[in-house]
Amino acid sequence: MSEIFNVYCDESCHLEHDQQKAMVLGAIWCPLDKSREIAVRLREIKQKHGLAPGFEVKWTKVSSAKVGLYLDLVDYFFDDDDLHFRALIVPDKSKLRHDAIPGQNHDTWYYKMYFDMLKVIFRPDARYRVYLDIKDTRGAEKAAKLHEVLCNNMYDFSRNVIERVQLVHSHEIEQLQLADLLIGAISYLNRGLQGNKAKEALIARIQQRSGYGLTKTTLYREDKVNLFRWRASEVQG
Repeated sequence: MSEIFNVYCDESCHLEHDQQKAMVLGAIWCPLDKSREIAVRLREIKQKHGLAPGFEVKWTKVSSAKVGLYLDLVDYFFDDDDLHFRALIVPDKSKLRHDAIPGQNHDTWYYKMYFDMLKVIFRPDARYRVYLDIKDTRGAEKAAKLHEVLCNNMYDFSRNVIERVQLVHSHEIEQLQLADLLIGAISYLNRGLQGNKAKEALIARIQQRSGYGLTKTTLYREDKVNLFRWRASEVQG
């Protein structure tokens, strides 16, 4: 039996006309047989800080009052060898020129980016279950399209490698909340935002623990915090 991994995906500033310069797509992944143990541990960290286990962790909620909680969550991610993170950073969406490529629009480009983000995670000798946070009414359509794109690019036409791409609610999935936290930190930094001391403390902890500045591409085989800074010229020609 090949090993099964759960992959929890989220995104920041991915819409075409949201007036945000940088976009980040990211994912946390872990072995299926470790996912429950990890979720329990993440809930225990919330309870340690006086919060209900059902409290939803989100980057937008990071504040000085709860900075200890978020720092503990980041440290847990780095301390657990079963947790891994990958993100794709698009530094400036204003440079995109979809009309320069036949048949490309923002949607088709978006799925290309998702594949570029996930392809480093996938191994042909393992199986994957991909979970996406429900964002809008097009969620089911997006999930089906992403599954098709991923499988086609992997020549996985029988869907033996990428078993499923499924929509979930982030408030029910601890690992998805952790992904939101890491993606939010990278997005905040790469958009050049400043002024929130708690968020800056969190970014500094991720930089310190990872050994990376979080704005540049890491080595391709980096296994803990793997980053790819995409450039329009690489694909746009």
